[in-house]
This record gives sequence, C-alpha cells and structure tokens, in this order.
Amino acid sequence: MDLKERAAQLARDRRPFVHATVVRVQPPTSSHSGDEAILLQDGTIEGFVGGQCAQNSVRTAALGALATNESVLLRVLPDGAVQFPETPGASVVVNPCLSGGAMEIFLEPQLPPPLVRIFGTTPIAQALGGISELLGFTVEHDDAGFEQFSGTTAVVLAGHGGPEGEVIRAALDAGIGYVGLVASRTRGGAILDTLGLTESERSRVHTPVGLDIGARTSAEIAVSIAAELVQELRTAGLRAPEGDSPPRAAVTEAVDPVCGMRVVVGPDTAHLRRDGADFWFCGPGCRTSFARETGAV
Repeated sequence: MDLKERAAQLARDRRPFVHATVVRVQPPTSSHSGDEAILLQDGTIEGFVGGQCAQNSVRTAALGALATNESVLLRVLPDGAVQFPETPGASVVVNPCLSGGAMEIFLEPQLPPPLVRIFGTTPIAQALGGISELLGFTVEHDDAGFEQFSGTTAVVLAGHGGPEGEVIRAALDAGIGYVGLVASRTRGGAILDTLGLTESERSRVHTPVGLDIGARTSAEIAVSIAAELVQELRTAGLRAPEGDSPPRAAVTEAVDPVCGMRVVVGPDTAHLRRDGADFWFCGPGCRTSFARETGAV
C-alpha cells in the first residue's frame, strides 16, 4: 500500500506515528522536495526522506515529536558553513556525515484522538456524544458491557442507574484516568463509598461530573462535562492511550564514536563489536572508518 493508505490504516488502528515530508533541499542530497515517510514508535521508517545519515537525525527528532505531540520543522545541515536561508522556529541539527547538502523536513505527529465511552441513553448521554464528536473525540456508546476498556481515555456514566459501581470499578482497574458519574453529590458519594476506593482512585472519579457553570438543561450539563474533559486533557495531564497498538518498544540511543552523532539503535543501525563492546554508527562510512582504525570486526 502507498503511504496515504498506510497512514489511514494506522489511524484506524489508533497507532501513533509521525508523517515526515521533505519541504526543501540544497544539493547534493539523495532526497527531493516532496519525499515522504512514516515513522513509527519503534523508530521504523516507511518511505524515504534521505540517506542513512539523514534518517538518523529524522528518526531522533520524530520520536521527540511523538513524545511532545508537537510538529517540528527539522533543518539538517552538514558540518561547517552552508548557505541555506534561515527559517525562524526550525530545529537545527548539524550532521557531520552529510555529503555537503542540506534539507528541511516537516515532522507532524499523528496521535489517536481521545476515546470517550459513554454509558447510558439519557438526553445528557446523547448530547455529550454529539459535543464530543464536534471536539474531535472518538465516541463509543456502550451499554452492552464493560469488560474491555482498551484504548479508552475517559468513561462517563450518564444512565442514572444500572451497574454504575461495577463500571466505575472496572474502569479504574483498567487504568482509565477520567471517570465521570452523572449524579447528585449525595448519590454519587454513596456509590463511591461502597467501592472502598483509595485516595488516588477517588481522585480519578468526578461526581458531580462537569465544571461548575451553573448548568441546568441536559445540553448545558453535557457542555460542562465536555469542558471538564478538555481541561483534564490540556492542563491536567490526561492522555489518550494507544488503543490496541503493539506495546511501545523501548528506544535505545547511542553515540557514534567517529562523528559524535546520536543514533537510534535498531535492526538496521550500523554496528560493530570490539573487545566485547558494542558500537553503533550513523552509517556505513563511520562504521568502515572505525573498523579500519581499531581493527574491530
């Protein structure tokens, strides 16, 4: 499949990735403006945005973009002076192994949107679903069961009854960071008192749910809940889990002993052993130079 189809597949699977696009080059380079690639959490690159040395710089910057969820304009420059127009706000990396050219790559992280599971068919539940979708959240109305919470960011119980305590317990056990219960302070407190929650667990359950904006109608209450969700996501550190994607692989970095570049260690990273020690390189050139000078094999 092409990169567009691959990106769509990753989005459907709720797998984080970075879309990289070469936006400007100064020859000599092996890439061209418009070249694209997808970078996964384990450092895998699908597509082409430059040779092996440039890829190391792109890979490191892409993993940083995923961690911060902020786009990056990466300027990869060769060692020494280069005439390349300044770009305010760009992140600059000097790569001593480049062949003399320079390039700019736009790195755009693509993280799965928050997944909100809403229990109940009340007017509040229906209104909250519509507002959440307007905010770009993924919404699931779930009244059939609560055994699986994979990838769920927040759970809101708006059914005014049913197995509320069981759902809250299951959501907390699944590590859900935000659990909202539509109930009065008295009824909500009574339900939580039966669960024997720890202080940490209790802090994740919001009841009465929503910001105090004086809401009275179902739509207004839904707005207050959505506003509290936004507040938790933007200011309180609540994050959207990664769904059913494979566990995040541990990313290891090493320093190339020849050129001093940081490289992400992966199955395709140039490598040598000497006296039982492992050495990693930005590309075959540094590997060959190191082997010649040290006799490594």
